[in-house]
Amino acid sequence: MKREKSMEKTLKEQKPAKPVKFGVMCLFLLLMVVTSNISAPVVQAAGATTSVHIVKYADDGTKILAEKTVTYQWMEQNLPVQGDGITHYYHQGPIFEGDIWDPDEISNLKDKGAVEGTDIKDLCNLVGGMSPGDEVMILAVDGWHTEFAYSNIYEPSDRQGIIALCWYNGGYSQEGDSSGVGYPANNAYNSAIQIVFMAKTTNRDGKHVFGNSDMKAALPEGKYQHFYEGKYPSTSGLSGKWISEIRIYNGGIKPGIKIDLEANQGATETTKSIPWLAIILGAAGLLLICLTIYLQRKKRTT
Repeated sequence: MKREKSMEKTLKEQKPAKPVKFGVMCLFLLLMVVTSNISAPVVQAAGATTSVHIVKYADDGTKILAEKTVTYQWMEQNLPVQGDGITHYYHQGPIFEGDIWDPDEISNLKDKGAVEGTDIKDLCNLVGGMSPGDEVMILAVDGWHTEFAYSNIYEPSDRQGIIALCWYNGGYSQEGDSSGVGYPANNAYNSAIQIVFMAKTTNRDGKHVFGNSDMKAALPEGKYQHFYEGKYPSTSGLSGKWISEIRIYNGGIKPGIKIDLEANQGATETTKSIPWLAIILGAAGLLLICLTIYLQRKKRTT
């Protein structure tokens, strides 16, 4: 009888306590998370950008003549602000029935919000500006890009309006997808920095619309226009979001030019979060292990 009780006591002492098991699991989780965060490369996801890299290339399309990177805070403080944060600006989506150019500018409107931003012309001037015959390429962090001629940047018609890079939205969109309000930080204006054509003319409802017929008039060369599925004009397709780079090409964009994004890709608001949950669980597990070992040793000495 005494032998059976002695064997039972020995087995109980050999069996790991539940707190120890839990502690070991927590420590294992902590090690896995910390190790993965140390060894894995950080990949910036596409998202609202907070700065723009501007670069001017020589005639060969590769030699850099000048470059500069500016944040949206710097733009707001040092360059003229376009938009008042109250007036809404609209682009237009594709029209599938009737006149695809919709000269009345009333169908499938896309409200870009009550935006404020910076004229692309002012940003180009930071690196020497453009001359007639030059072209500018606007790029986003997700690889999207579009091009414009000198006249569209420096001599915009009233129907087209200034082409701005917008970094603030003062009002929610009333038609189309909402992009949030505020500045890019904390994902408030989540499509910033975004291209918006600030048309001076209005439709019959008093809305500042850069419509499909405006695109036809202001961007007569087909290569600057946008067509949904290759056949339906849509100015909304020119309103790129998450803009990170402006490239000026002397004499125009040469065939076969590389359009890979620069290494910096514009700062985005997406940041790597600290694995607090795993750290807390790991610390709790370590505490439980230490406490269990202490109690077991104390029990053996008594």
